[in-house]
Amino acid sequence: MTTDQKPRTDDELRALAERAGRELENAPALEILRWAVDTFGAGFCVTSSMEDAVVAHLASRVRPGVDVVFLDTGYHFPETIGTRDAVAAVLDVDVITLTPRQTVAEQDAEYGPRLHDRDPDLCCALRKVRPLEKGLEDYRAWATGLRRDESPTRANTPVVGWDEKRRKVKVSPIARWTQDDVDAYVTEHGVLTNPLLMDGYASIGCAPCTRRVLEGEDARAGRWAGRAKTECGLHG
Repeated sequence: MTTDQKPRTDDELRALAERAGRELENAPALEILRWAVDTFGAGFCVTSSMEDAVVAHLASRVRPGVDVVFLDTGYHFPETIGTRDAVAAVLDVDVITLTPRQTVAEQDAEYGPRLHDRDPDLCCALRKVRPLEKGLEDYRAWATGLRRDESPTRANTPVVGWDEKRRKVKVSPIARWTQDDVDAYVTEHGVLTNPLLMDGYASIGCAPCTRRVLEGEDARAGRWAGRAKTECGLHG
């Protein structure tokens, strides 16, 4: 197993990420992931919402046993938890489940029930953002499944960039992929996907804040529908 042997300052990491983003812009997803693994070794992980296992599958081809970090918010659909368990059983990866500091019941006791309806930004901060920040402490780089075609807010996602908030390198190996590319990869490799994708859901988050998308809507339209909110805070 390789490890990131060279200590780097934040400024060096930022410069490294920006250079890699330019040089790897047109590279295949596997090459982008190979760069991340070669550069960071055990200091690199994949994060997954368990909407599908595409990036986890890609990363396992480059580094068998790669860490795959999953946030169990306590509000997930049963199908999402089932997908996580299936990924752990089938793929050559190490699924690491992060949980918030408080259970849903403890959060309800402190903030009142259904915080996700009254203050979704705070709910996301408590149940997603803070647990991820703690869970990523031991890594220097992390991979996501962000794609530019998912929504206007993600249109400029770099394949490799600098996560200023967490002071880490952020890798988005399928940023240039389309939904057709994802579907083709899933079919070719028999990749696990969340069953809800076949039931009208195009982007799957916490159950209270996710609905099916309507014809003509973008993939993220079913998240926090009717609100100005479009991101949970994990990606800006």
